[in-house]
Amino acid sequence: MPVLTSPLGALPMRFRRQRVLIIGCGDVGQRAAAALPARVRVLALTSTPGRRAELRARGITPLLGNLDDRATLHRLAGLATRVLHLAPPPGEGKGDPRTHALLSALRRRTPPAALVYGSTSGVYGDCAGEWVAETRPLRAGTPRAQRRVAAERLVRFHGRSSGMRTSILRIPGIYAPDREGGTPRERLQRGTPVLRAEDDVYTNHIHADDLARACVAALWRGAAQRVYHASDDTQLKMGDYFDLAARLYGLPQPRRISRQEAKEQLSPMLLSFMSESRRMDNTRLKRELRVVLRYPQVTGGLRQGP
Repeated sequence: MPVLTSPLGALPMRFRRQRVLIIGCGDVGQRAAAALPARVRVLALTSTPGRRAELRARGITPLLGNLDDRATLHRLAGLATRVLHLAPPPGEGKGDPRTHALLSALRRRTPPAALVYGSTSGVYGDCAGEWVAETRPLRAGTPRAQRRVAAERLVRFHGRSSGMRTSILRIPGIYAPDREGGTPRERLQRGTPVLRAEDDVYTNHIHADDLARACVAALWRGAAQRVYHASDDTQLKMGDYFDLAARLYGLPQPRRISRQEAKEQLSPMLLSFMSESRRMDNTRLKRELRVVLRYPQVTGGLRQGP
């Protein structure tokens, strides 16, 4: 039987019987669905009945269910051969009951062969601008990132105990011109300041299309209990990133302020992103998952589209 090909190249499985279930099928999930080979049946969990027509129009079979209501997840057992889990934890609390509920449902019958979990680069906390490999100890500095650490531990535990091949993608800032809020344009237009050079932090990025392709690659090529950085090759501090975007869009460069001024002027959420600095090593992404980035630098990705 011939092996199907995709933009990622030949994948080593027969797709005739493959069913991929996407949990958290928003922008990236829909891009991942579009990147899958045509013979793969794609299903998506949604808690919103009104989204069913939209998903069907994209060739995705919608399944009504809610990660916050375990009783609605029973039908997921034994349904998919591979699962892409992109749903975030709740906005409060210490753990991730949503991931726990999903994994419990999947284990009620034969578990899927593989599960890919989309985590965040925030699990490392502040690394003072150092290069970060996947083996670095986790020191999440915010409750939001701590919930992601809890979710990762659940995923790895269930993988080891069930024989399900689980892989984790640690994802930085996602951007794309055709993604809602996916570029710095609106922030530049609002005149939001950035940190001055001596206080600035390194930031990491991935184009939404490259992230979708990384998700697909991990579903088939990801190693068991393996972590991958889904990040591009860009090495920019945050202020320089916004300066670059301003030049590309013909907008004024943002005002530079001190860290103390930022504490007085910016929201806690925005300030939290300005309090962590790291550079993510993406060697595993390229060598093991064999992902060739379409947008290795943000310059090319920001220029793409409108």
